[in-house]
Amino acid sequence: MLDNSDETEIHPLFAGAPDTTEFRKLRKRLVRETRAAIEDYGMIRPGDRWLVCLSGGKDSYALLAVLHELQWRGLLPVDLLACNLDQGQPGFPATVLPEFLAARGVPHRIEYQDTYSIVKEKVPAGRTYCALCSRLRRGNLYRIAREEGCSAVVLGHHRDDILETFFMNLFHGGRLAAMPPKLLNEEGDLTVLRPLAYVAEADCERFSRAMNYPIIPCDLCGSQEGLQRMQVKQMLDEWESRSPGRRQVMFRALMNVRPSHLLDSGLFDFSGLFPGKRGEVAEAPPDLRVDSGEH
Repeated sequence: MLDNSDETEIHPLFAGAPDTTEFRKLRKRLVRETRAAIEDYGMIRPGDRWLVCLSGGKDSYALLAVLHELQWRGLLPVDLLACNLDQGQPGFPATVLPEFLAARGVPHRIEYQDTYSIVKEKVPAGRTYCALCSRLRRGNLYRIAREEGCSAVVLGHHRDDILETFFMNLFHGGRLAAMPPKLLNEEGDLTVLRPLAYVAEADCERFSRAMNYPIIPCDLCGSQEGLQRMQVKQMLDEWESRSPGRRQVMFRALMNVRPSHLLDSGLFDFSGLFPGKRGEVAEAPPDLRVDSGEH
C-alpha cells in the first residue's frame, strides 16, 4: 500500500483543523493507533466496502475522519459509505449530518427508522433502554449493509468502551468477555469492525472538540441515570485519577490472556495436565465469540 506522508495536504474532513503542534500530534496519534488496530486484527480485504456508522457523537466523527484520512493516503484500500440511522428520537436534528457529509463530499446514506417509539413502548418504566435499542439498531445496520453491498459494519467503539464492557460482563454477566475489534456476525456474512480499539476516549473527545464537529447527544439511553455502564465508567475514572495509566495497563491485559491460569476447562485441557504432559488450549466455546455489552 502507498503511504502518502505529505503533511501539507489533508482530507476535507480535517479542513479547519487547529494549526498547533498539540493538535498535529493528536491527529497523528489517532491515525497511527487506528492503523495499528486495522493491521493487527486483519480488518482489510482490498476491494471491500465498509458501512461506517455515524451517530453524530464524538467517537463516530473521529472514526469517520481517520478512516477517510487513511483511505485518502492509500493506506485503506476499501470503499467507505457513511451511514446514519435516524431512530426517531424527538428533537433529533435531522439535517445536521446530511449537510455535514454533503459539504465534505463524503458518500453517505441516511436511514429513518422509528425504533425510539418501539423502545419506549416495550421497555418497562425504570428499566434501561440500551439492550433493546442496540438490538434494533444492529438489525437495521446489518440490513443496510447488505442492501449497499457492504461486507463490514464499522463502529466507533474505542479502548474505554471495550474496557467498560469487560467489567460489565465481569460484574453483571459472570463471564470474561469484551468487545472484540473484529467479529463475524451470527449469519456469517458480515464482519463488525472497531478500528478505534486502541484509541482513548479522551483523544476522541479532544479531537472532535478541536474540529468543532456538530455533536448530537443521545436523548434515549443518554437521558437515563444509574446505568451500569456509567457506574463502571466512574469506577475506571477514579482508578485512573489515582494511578494514571491504569486504563492502558488493564487494556493490555485483555491482549495477554493466560488460559492455563484461569478456570475455564473449555479453553484449557486441565484434565490432560499431568507430569510429563501439558494441557492444550481448546477451541473457545461459541458464547465467547459473540459481542456483548449495552452498546
